[in-house]
Amino acid sequence: MKSFALLFLVVICGMGGLGQKLKPKKRSNGEEINFRTKTKDVCTMSMTGDEDIKVRIECKSQGMSYWCEFTGKPSVCRAFRNNPKIYWNQIAMELRKLPHACESTQVLKTTMCQKAPTEALMKQIAAGVEPEDLANQDKSVQKTSTSMRGAGKSSVKKIGKPPILPLIKPTQHGQGSENETEAMKLAREHCWEPLRGFCSYIIGIFRG
Repeated sequence: MKSFALLFLVVICGMGGLGQKLKPKKRSNGEEINFRTKTKDVCTMSMTGDEDIKVRIECKSQGMSYWCEFTGKPSVCRAFRNNPKIYWNQIAMELRKLPHACESTQVLKTTMCQKAPTEALMKQIAAGVEPEDLANQDKSVQKTSTSMRGAGKSSVKKIGKPPILPLIKPTQHGQGSENETEAMKLAREHCWEPLRGFCSYIIGIFRG
């Protein structure tokens, strides 16, 4: 009876060990962590892969967006295998301290895997920057050209307006010349030659 009970206990322990071996590994596929940098850049860190893990960080800043990618084998670190969630949270905490999540970040380090082999480090393999939407730039250019056209039209109207000049009656000059001619004729007919100029002046005053 005792031997049967001992054999049953050994079988139960073996099944427990087999269950531990068949326990699935924790994976990083599809996981995302959102965070903000020191300069308030809005970032998302996504992880894919099992052994060779790839990390992509995408951030949005004022008027632009940037990204970078890392790869490594953190699974060789025992602490990572025990709890990968803490590992990625530690990386996100370090990135929050930086003004830029991709600049001067060639290696993603954590305190829980400091003594792990170098292959466990997540090393940067690519990075890039994307400017603001070109459609917004086109809209701003169109608005600027439209405003310049309006300003040009208003300036042409102001400059091209002709000035108003006073009108001169041409009849006044003609009447005066006619009066002078008649005055000279009368002076020649009725006045002595040395006094013709004075006579014509007097006659012009009276006629005029």
